[in-house]
Order: sequence, then C-alpha cells, then structure tokens
Amino acid sequence: MGTDHADVIIIGTGMGGATFGYALAEKGLQVLFLEKGASHLAHDAILGDYPEEYFHPNRDRYREILIRAGRYADHIEDISSGRPRRFRPFIGCGTGGSSALYGAALIRFRPEDFAPRQYFANTDGSSLPERWPIGYDDLASYYAAAEAIYRVENGTDARTGGYRPLANPTSEITAQITRSLEATGLHPLRAPTASGSDCSGCMGFRCPSDCKRGSAQVCLMPALERHRAKLLDRCIVLKLEATRDRVTAVHCLHHGANLTLAAPLVVLAAGGLETPRILLNSASDRWPHGLANDSGLVGKNLMRHYIDLYLLHAGSHHTDAEVPKREAFVCDDFYVADGQKFGILHSFSSLPPDYVMLASLAEQFEAVAGKIGMGLFRLTRPIAARAVKRIDADLAIAAIMEDLPMEENCVSVQSSLHPAGQLRIRYHINAADRARIRIFRYKLMQAFKPLRVTLFKQAENNEFLAHVCGTCRFGDDPDTSVLDRHNRAHGLSNLYVVDASFFPSSGGAHPGLTIAANALRVADRIAAGNAHSMDRSKTSTLP
Repeated sequence: MGTDHADVIIIGTGMGGATFGYALAEKGLQVLFLEKGASHLAHDAILGDYPEEYFHPNRDRYREILIRAGRYADHIEDISSGRPRRFRPFIGCGTGGSSALYGAALIRFRPEDFAPRQYFANTDGSSLPERWPIGYDDLASYYAAAEAIYRVENGTDARTGGYRPLANPTSEITAQITRSLEATGLHPLRAPTASGSDCSGCMGFRCPSDCKRGSAQVCLMPALERHRAKLLDRCIVLKLEATRDRVTAVHCLHHGANLTLAAPLVVLAAGGLETPRILLNSASDRWPHGLANDSGLVGKNLMRHYIDLYLLHAGSHHTDAEVPKREAFVCDDFYVADGQKFGILHSFSSLPPDYVMLASLAEQFEAVAGKIGMGLFRLTRPIAARAVKRIDADLAIAAIMEDLPMEENCVSVQSSLHPAGQLRIRYHINAADRARIRIFRYKLMQAFKPLRVTLFKQAENNEFLAHVCGTCRFGDDPDTSVLDRHNRAHGLSNLYVVDASFFPSSGGAHPGLTIAANALRVADRIAAGNAHSMDRSKTSTLP
C-alpha cells in the first residue's frame, strides 16, 4: 500500500486535515491520510442529491447509502435528559468531511472572536478563557492564504476590512428581499464563497459538477496526485498507542481488517466528535484518563452553534422550475449589537426537499419512542407529508449564533459491542444563552418586517450538530487546555490536533475558514522545524 514510510499520519480529510496535509506534502513530506468514511474521488458515490432519496423501508441499508453520500452513518446517543435518544448527525464523513456538504461560505472570524470574555464575562456556568492564545493578527496572513487556496470569491475588501456590498443582484427575489432588509437598517453583503459563479448552490449533499470547492477537490486530490501522498479510506481509527511523551502506533480497522501504522508525526483532524473519541479510547496505564487528558478536558466544552432557520416570503409567484439562482449573502449587523454578541445571518440557496424533512421526522419519532414511535409516525405520515408540502419560502436565512463553552457539555464514549465504542453527547443551554437566543429572535423578527416570516426553531435541538467544536481546546496552561498554542497536545511531542476541536470559543460564523487558516499556520511551523532538523542531522525527525 505504500504506507510504511510516512512522515505524517493525518486522521481525517476535512478542512483541517486535508489543508494541513496538502501544505506539508507540498513541502516534500510523505503524508498518509486515514479517512473513516469512503473515498469519493474515484469510487461509487451519490452525487447531486440527498441520500434520503434512496432510503428503503429496509433500514439496514441506510448506513451504506449514507456512506456513499459522504454522510456520517453512525448513531450518536444524546444523554442530556431522561432515556438516551439515538440520532445520526447531519455532518460529513468521507473524503472532504463536512466541506463536501457545506454551502461553501468561508467567513473570517472577527478580532473580537479571539477575546470573547469582554462580551460574556457575566455568563453563568461558562468556562471562557480570557482570550485565545493567538489573536486575529496571528491568523490574518493565513486567512489570506486559505482564501487563495480555496479561490474564495467576494472575499474581504482590503479597503474597508469587511465584505463587499450586495449591489445589483441578478435574481429579482434576492433584490426584493435585500431591499426590504436594507429598509429596516440591515446591510446585506456578498457572501465570500468557495464556489463558481455558475454554482447552483447545492447544500447538504455532494456536488455533481465540482463547482463547490471543498477540501477534497482543493487540497486532498492535489496532495495525492502531485505530491506523493497516500489515502486509506474506510479506515476507522480505534486508538493511539503512546508512551508518556510520544505516540508510537495508530491502531485501525481498514475495510474490517486490523491494521497498525506508525509515523514520526500523528495529526488528529477527525472532527469535534471523533477526535475526542479516539483520545478517550486511547486510555492506558500511562494515560489512565485518555491520551493527552491530564487536564481532564478531552471531550469537554462541547459547542455546536445555535442555528435557527427563517423562511422569508416576499409575495412572489413562481413555480419551482422558474426559481432563478439566488446570490448568497450575509448580514453581520447583529454580530455585536447593544453590547451583546450574537452572530451572523447567511442566506440558503433552497430548502431540503420534502423527503429529507420526512426522513428527519421519522428518525426523531424513533429516537423518542423506539418502535412505538415509528408506528405512530407511519400512522401520521400522510398528515406530516401534507404539512411539509405547505412549507415554502422565497428565501431561507440561517441565523448562526455563538454558543459558549461549559465543561459539563461534553462528548464521551460508552463501551459497546462496536470496537470504537458508542459515542455520546451531553449538552444543556444555560439561562444566559437562552436569554440571548430569545433576544436574537426578537431582533430578527423585527428586522424582517414587513416580510412574512416563518421561524423554524433549531437552536435548542441537540441533534443540530452542524459546527461541533471546542472538545480539545488549546491554550497556554496545561491545566486548563488540551493543546498548546501550536496545537500540539500537552505532554506529547508528536501529536497535533487541527480540526475545530481546538477552538476555546465558537465565534459567531461558520468555522471552516478559521480551521483551514489555522491548519496552514501549524503546518508552517512544523515544516520549518523539520527543515531545521534535517539541516542539522540529515534525518526526518519531526517535532
């Protein structure tokens, strides 16, 4: 397989792993990617549609269909209250991770995101740091580099430091709604996107034409095709073996067979759920509470963003076939408002089709009441189908609001028959955040007048795990963080984490660009250290 001489093993191929691996492979290091999901670079894949279209009453087939579509196929248990509720999160798993499904909006965090306590100092129960161990200026050049790599269109205007105004949209629906928003004092701006100008705006499924630039197309494929990198897909990492100061082996199931790998450097980029799972499963006599877990914070401080969906009705009359392409836009007027920090608004291209919503309802019925719930859903399905069909909008807008870290919000692993264990989450919203959610909703309903608005409340729904982060936070104090400021695990010389797990706070925008920019920052440091070692000893001794 050509995997016996890797300089770096990278676990995960999303925005963090693929970007990081590409940067190191480009500098001449031999990179081996391990991907839990399937490779969709040359294999059979579901493109251009949601996998729910292919679901069959025989539920045993769901898992393989989701894998072929690049979706996470395992059940997670929510143990926040009462009996555990099982669900499948709507996140990516496969080459490109969630970037294969995203809407390609790549937005920079703002300077205030790196010093959050000034806005949340009085929030009860939070474990906010005074600030990130790095600031906006430490990432500014890497933001620009990531925007160049992903060919972000409508990026930051160098003159104003912000995003460009949404002037003269070609879609009449977009123009009508943005005029209404401007009349209430909002400032719609062109969304910075990693997609072509002719992109149809596919969100939630793999693009059939590659006009959406995710990490698989932009970073993983060039690393494999031009820079000698290797990829093992359907490779489930079970645990890492380590001495007290160094990872010595990676134990996997590759297409169902046991496989053990090793490299001088091991990098976790499996996402905010899977990365802590791997570390917790790697407990040993030397690391009794889990690898890199002397602080006890691996899996803690789970954040997921509070996301609501607003359906705006402008009174347009059109059939589905007549709906034109709608320019993507953002509004950041409420990022900080009246001394409080909320988040960003982002337009959707379209709502998921009826069958996706019905499949989601079916899973929720089953999660609440098991087989009885499924029986009830089958009885009420005709009513639910009619209700879903009545859902319509001229434009959908997602409101993404920052949530805050609390140690009791966490990811854990329960031993089970599956060798990787049962992944669990516990997540509660504190009183201060509930108040912020109510205020944000009120502000938005006022701002959207006189448009007719339908609000889909999702902020309180723990199954809405769109932007999981924070579960291996970085910082300068080993007692209050899992990683140091360079994303290296405290106490381990060759283990790094470059997915969103490292966030000490979640910010108020999509995390993708910040993940990619930070991956480039960490890769630069590692490459520089490796070059220095090679100059001295002529051997590949990575930091």
